[in-house]
Amino acid sequence: MSNDDTSGLRLRGITKRFGTFTANDAVDLDVVPGEIHCLLGENGAGKSTLMNVLYGLLQPDGGEIIIDGVPRTFANPRQAMAAGIGMVHQHFMLVEVFTVTENLMLGREGGAVLNPAAARRRVREISDRYGMPVDPDAVIEELPVGVQQRVEILKALANDAQYLVFDEPTAVLTPQEIDDLMRVMVALKEEGKGIVFITHKLREVRAIADRITVMRRGKIVGHAEPGTSETDLAELMVGRAVDLRVDKAPAAPRDVRLDVADLRVANAAGGIVVDGISFDVRGGEILCVAGVQGNGQSELADALLGNITPLSGKLRLDGVDISKALPRQTIDAGVGFVPEDREADGFVSTFSIAENLVLNRSTKAPFAQGLSLNMGAIADNAERLREEFDIRAQSVNDPISALSGGNKQKVILARELSRDLSLLVASQPTRGVDVGAIEFLHRRIVEERDKGTAVLLVSTELDEVEALADRVLVMYRGKIVGIVGPDTPREVLGLMMAGVPADEAARMASTDDKEESHG
Repeated sequence: MSNDDTSGLRLRGITKRFGTFTANDAVDLDVVPGEIHCLLGENGAGKSTLMNVLYGLLQPDGGEIIIDGVPRTFANPRQAMAAGIGMVHQHFMLVEVFTVTENLMLGREGGAVLNPAAARRRVREISDRYGMPVDPDAVIEELPVGVQQRVEILKALANDAQYLVFDEPTAVLTPQEIDDLMRVMVALKEEGKGIVFITHKLREVRAIADRITVMRRGKIVGHAEPGTSETDLAELMVGRAVDLRVDKAPAAPRDVRLDVADLRVANAAGGIVVDGISFDVRGGEILCVAGVQGNGQSELADALLGNITPLSGKLRLDGVDISKALPRQTIDAGVGFVPEDREADGFVSTFSIAENLVLNRSTKAPFAQGLSLNMGAIADNAERLREEFDIRAQSVNDPISALSGGNKQKVILARELSRDLSLLVASQPTRGVDVGAIEFLHRRIVEERDKGTAVLLVSTELDEVEALADRVLVMYRGKIVGIVGPDTPREVLGLMMAGVPADEAARMASTDDKEESHG
């Protein structure tokens, strides 16, 4: 966008603070009609905050929003929508017990009032135009997440949005659903919409971007061309060179360490979320549990630690039944656990780094002396682990809450790997950390495998699964769809994540490849 061109959307000097923390620091961003502008950066870089300012969900402390040469202020999303701005949120803003049509009508604040018949026609019109098939009368809670996302897009388009923000839209989608979303975004671009695509996934950026802006710690740190390599993009994001490859020798599996037989687990509401699954993990291998979030993986991990008692089935660790064991008993039996939500379950935020590094052994020598803590031993342990795991902190006596996400995760991994393990359960181990920390965390997980530990890694990130897995177990609606090798094509894994059995998924992917080659 040239300096004398008043068309399009401009953000100028946008600053947003939360107390003493500056989430956006004088950010400039241009969005051009007919263009996909990828806003790239790790979680916490300030991307979503910037877009929430644009959408009226947050009020800026400085800067201005300019649309077609006219400065605008938005006190709320209704005013932003009226100005032609739509936002597709990572966490869907839908009423689950309402139909698609009813959700569309709710999304018309500030616009023309639609009766149900007109709203139903509007759903069909927009879905047909952009190739997004949606049943207007379907109830949201009965739809797969990929279709729910289409409804979010329909809501934005029904409000005649000219500028669309997609905030981490691929986080809950299968690879095939991601491909469908990319096609929709290209169709919107070709119709003249201006699109902001927020992501931290380098593969997606390179596939669809017309221009790329990189944020780090609340600031714009660079711009890149669509053809820029993933390595160079990662360096822009982190500020140093990063090796995106995982250096991993082939697995040398040993005896079975974890044996899961006909396991059934219920959630807090009593629904069956793990439904009669059986598998094993051997020492010296990484078994990756893949699937779209919400298909029973989290409950499986909690059952292995003892946070949830199974309804039925058996869990055996090194031949010993731990099905009814409590978390302290599973830890003592040799289970290491990296939780999905580190902030809620991984540490005590008011404790120091040193104290958090011994949470799993604070009652044992040398860290305990009778009923008292041996603070000298705790400090020595912390200094050793800080060095070994490259934990970036001014002092191990600082509260862990002062650390970045990546360094918090290093504390958790250091604590779990600083004792002899039979089984390491790592659930979403790199969620919300920068690619530099990912590089380190992956290397340590592989080193633990090579020591002979059985590793069960739960991840929704296919790049991570491909990089680390010796075998891949795919879950869908609480059941195992199949267990396949690490060289299984992404297309096949994606179909399995949608519930297609492994053999059928391989045939479907092969047929698609043949049709493309003939086309």
